[in-house]
Order: sequence, then structure tokens, then C-alpha cells
Amino acid sequence: MNTPLPPAAAPFLGFAQLLRREGFAAAPEQVIAFMAAIDLLGPRSMEDIRQAAYATLAPPLERRAEFESLFRAWFFGDAPALPPPAGNETLIVSADTPAERDQGHSPPRQRTGRFAATAELLGERGFPPARSEGLLEFERALRGALPVRRSFRREKARSRGLPDLRRSFPAMVRNEGDVPRPVLMRRRPVRRRLVLLIDISGSMQSLTANALELAHAVLHGSDDAEIFTLGTRLTRITAALAPRHAPTALERAARLVPDWDGGTRLGPTLSAFLATPRFAGLARGACVVLLSDALERGDPAEFVRAIRRLAGLAFRLSLATPLAADPRFRPETAALRAILPFLDDLVDGSSTERLGGFLLSLARRAPAGGWEIHDAEAG
Repeated sequence: MNTPLPPAAAPFLGFAQLLRREGFAAAPEQVIAFMAAIDLLGPRSMEDIRQAAYATLAPPLERRAEFESLFRAWFFGDAPALPPPAGNETLIVSADTPAERDQGHSPPRQRTGRFAATAELLGERGFPPARSEGLLEFERALRGALPVRRSFRREKARSRGLPDLRRSFPAMVRNEGDVPRPVLMRRRPVRRRLVLLIDISGSMQSLTANALELAHAVLHGSDDAEIFTLGTRLTRITAALAPRHAPTALERAARLVPDWDGGTRLGPTLSAFLATPRFAGLARGACVVLLSDALERGDPAEFVRAIRRLAGLAFRLSLATPLAADPRFRPETAALRAILPFLDDLVDGSSTERLGGFLLSLARRAPAGGWEIHDAEAG
């Protein structure tokens, strides 16, 4: 039976809801920690509440002035002195729940997919029902192609293990301390999680359908996978892609994601991913693949910070960009040059075959020199 919150908790919960409406990534775990910190501190003063908010809700450095203004507006009744947003700067994080649709007329959409923008254009998307035979073969091959880590769970081993003294003890008693055949144990090997972050902005429009079909195959071909879309919003679509029937799964994903073929905010969406504890935890020790052209139109600083933090969490961080299909491609934009030291791979993501081939090679060791332009066909 759920215990209702006391009336005194309502202002603190309301402040967290205000932050979410203003685009701050205030995850449920952070809100619970905020209220627990207030309970621990007393609080004795408003400064205690303020410090608890900063410590648990963790506003990004570049938005601290806005956070402070919202805090004073909510708890002190001050008029918020917020700078006018440049376009629509609200960032929404969705976790496998039906997205709310904005009502009203949207401006004409750029259909060519040649240019990246930050403007948010909301709309639905449909996907063809067909599925290639190649994806079925890829799905069958993927489970055995992912890197392995040793878990903390133990299992019996025939050889090359450590003695399991607890299970060997009965034999020791029967044989007066001698163990002719000691029971051995080892840490159970498990496949690493695979996390796909798919850019669904207008500049990636021509690849979105194939990327979602591949993501569905990844989810059903691996023991542990997570799928997210990145546009002007961050959306987790793992549960939407759960149905085995691919057309049904793609239809559910199409309904869930509201920002198909719109603008792109790689820095803010990746920051929101990392600021949500349950999402950031999925990247820890995982193979993380970002499918994007990495055309960050704004200041690349936030994008670079997010990539650096993601590289620190992930076992292997890869960028799959369709731009690498051109033999003349070189990472020359400011954002790409800045993130290169944190990438393990820079691969060709221009087709399902090339991206699928790279995913099947993840068990191989990453290049010793950091990143390299990887040709999946060449291996």
C-alpha cells in the first residue's frame, strides 16, 4: 500500500516538476534524493534547501543561473529573470511512455536530409513493413559476436578455476582433510550490453528506417541491449521495439517518438542521457554506438563534454557516421576533431550492411591508437 506524501513535501516535489517543464533532466531518483537530503538536513534554513537542490538535482554549469532564478521564483516568489530562449530550447526525456503530441500546425519540413538544424519540428513517422533476410542472419550471429566480461556470479569449472572451499568441505570431511577432486569455480562470463544511440534528425532522415530495423534486430539478437533516439528530445525505445514482429515494433516506436526528422541537439540530449542515473548506468561497461553525422550546429563544448563523460563510462565508444562512406572524408569539423581522442572507433554508418558488419566485429580489440576509420567489409 502506497503511503501518500505529507503536505510539507508538496513544494519540493512541485519544484522538481517545474525543473522538468523547463527542460532540466530531473530523474525520479534525483527527486527522491533531493527530498531525502532535505529530510536529513532538517532543514534549518532555505540555504539548506538550496544546497540540497544543487547537490542532488545537479544542474549543468551553463544553466546554473537559470536554475537559481527558478529556485528563487518558486520558493521566494521572485519574478524569474530568465533570458529569452533561442528558438525552442526545451529538452524532453522520454522513457518508453507515449509521448505527448504538440497540437497546431508545424512549419514545412526539410525533406532532403542535407542540413542539420536545432529547431524542433515534431511529427510522426511511418516505416515500411518489409524486413530483409540479411537482418535475420545478423540477428542469429550477433549474440556470439559481442565482447565478454566476467561477472561477479560464480559457476563450476572443470579446469583453470579457483578451489571452491565451501563445496569441497564435505569431501574434505569424508577423506580426513584430503580432497582428491577439489570443486573448482570461476566467474561466469557474460556478454557486454550494447547501447545504440540513434540520431533521428533531418540530416539523418534517409537512414532512420534502416537504423530502426537494425536496432530491432540488435534487441532480439543480443542478451542485453538498449536503444535510444536523439533529436531535439531523448527517447528510450527499448520497450517499444520489444515485440518480436518487426512491423508491430516499428509502428510502436514511430508512435512513441515525437521528433522524427526535426532538428538535432546532440550536446543537450547526450547530457540528458548522462544526467539520468538509470540511463547513465546502462552505459557503464557497455559497448556504446552513436549513429550520427555528428553535425553539431551550436557550440560543440557541451557535445564534447558529454562524449568525454560517456567514454569514461563505456567499455567501448564508437561513432558510426554516414559521412565516412566518402573515401575523402576526414574529421575536420570542430566537434569531430574535439571528440576524436575519446572515440575507440570512427566507422562507416551509411548502410545497414556496413553498420551491422561493424557490430559483429565488436569482440575484436579496438585500435591501439584510439580511433580509426573502420571498413566493416575489410574487417
